[in-house]
Amino acid sequence: MNFLKEFVKRWNWTKDADRLGPDMLGSHFKLYIPLLQRKICEKKFLYYGENADFRIGAYAIGCSNIKIGDNVVIRPFCMLIASANGSIDIQKNALIGPGVHIYVSNHQYSDSTIPIYYQGYSEPKPVLIKEGSWVGANSVILPGVTIGRNAVVAAGSIVTKNVDDFTLVGGNPARLLKKLVKLNVEKDGYKSQHY
Repeated sequence: MNFLKEFVKRWNWTKDADRLGPDMLGSHFKLYIPLLQRKICEKKFLYYGENADFRIGAYAIGCSNIKIGDNVVIRPFCMLIASANGSIDIQKNALIGPGVHIYVSNHQYSDSTIPIYYQGYSEPKPVLIKEGSWVGANSVILPGVTIGRNAVVAAGSIVTKNVDDFTLVGGNPARLLKKLVKLNVEKDGYKSQHY
């Protein structure tokens, strides 16, 4: 009987929680079915755009402060961690590679005599990922960062400061690797394919 009671308690908590991910009983299962995925993501996120895709295995905390734009793909094993005072805004046509972590705050560590667990968190700072950018697999985006329009973050990078439009950055910490060519989309056109 304790198992059933605990199951019902967990199920009810999952329905109302401001999060989405593998540990969320029931809601994560819905991500396997496209129609249910759209329905639950529209309910949980502040904004969930047309053709957005929050893949199975991805995880979000603070969904009510996360915007996922049109045609945005959030790959498996991503972690989006927002809070009431710190939002995550991923604009249209951005790609978020597998295993990317995006944080709006971090643990405090100002007194080495006190365990980090008891020191709380830093002040949340919003994260903005602008239109058309690509964040490569297993990268980490830290609080307060803006990724510029059509910018690329190389796989495995730790982004600690803003990234300019039309640039490629990489490394730990991420630094400028290359300025990218601006294409005239109206003139040259483009077609997107995602698998």
